[in-house]
Amino acid sequence: MKLLRVGAPGEERPAVRAADGRLLDLSAVTADIDGAFLGSGGIERVRAALEAGGLPELDPGGLRIGAPVARPGKIVCVGLNYRDHAAETGAAIPERPVVFMKDPGTVVGPHDEVLVPRGSVKTDWEVELAVVIGRRARYLEGPDEAAGVIAGYAVSHDVSEREFQLEYSPQWDLGKSCETFNPLGPWLVTADEVDDPQDLELRLSVNGVKRQHGHTRDMIFPVHQIVAYLSRYMVLEPGDVINTGTPAGVALGLPGTPYLRAGDTVELEIDGLGGQRQTFGQA
Repeated sequence: MKLLRVGAPGEERPAVRAADGRLLDLSAVTADIDGAFLGSGGIERVRAALEAGGLPELDPGGLRIGAPVARPGKIVCVGLNYRDHAAETGAAIPERPVVFMKDPGTVVGPHDEVLVPRGSVKTDWEVELAVVIGRRARYLEGPDEAAGVIAGYAVSHDVSEREFQLEYSPQWDLGKSCETFNPLGPWLVTADEVDDPQDLELRLSVNGVKRQHGHTRDMIFPVHQIVAYLSRYMVLEPGDVINTGTPAGVALGLPGTPYLRAGDTVELEIDGLGGQRQTFGQA
């Protein structure tokens, strides 16, 4: 299933995209798509409602698409998780996942405006596969157990300000947590629809110029290993989001470092998970 939230910011309603492309209202099933919904068997309730029929249809015309998960408790990110990206930044291949946190307030819809921060000269793009947790997880034994706590997957844009990230602090948070810096969606694609999270292509272009084209098989630490690893050091809760890293092609590693400016348009997509498009503005 493809779960989403539609409507004005702060007024989104839950919906599901049916197999025939119709948009169906889930307001009778749940008030929202959030951690409480995911952790209480919400996906199964939606599946039962679809089978029963009768969900009202929504007219998608003019409807804003919000982030598919409301109010993530936390966003956990894995840096330098593709060999080619580590190489382009001049970093060594990590022996353990490089983990940092991102402010959950950065999450916006997949087509919302993204703001270049005041004083920024190095705003950068990163297409990433996001994992959404569906069940409380702690001290998972390994990848097989980790697979069972994943609710689904989504496209994530881990926007970054490299000067803030790498020059202003020994930690990365300043360059990762600026407002609007994590467009998510358009859908939360349930885990049963993704046969293998290590068999997905990722693509990103800026102003029509292809910048990133990678494949999740090139991750240093695969998805299920990441989830199991993180569960040893923090409790993962339903609705939490994990950004799993980006392939090569970011502005930081390109000739001339063509960082983003207000007016630029970024488009990104992942196989089977949909696409995003943002025009950047000025904070």
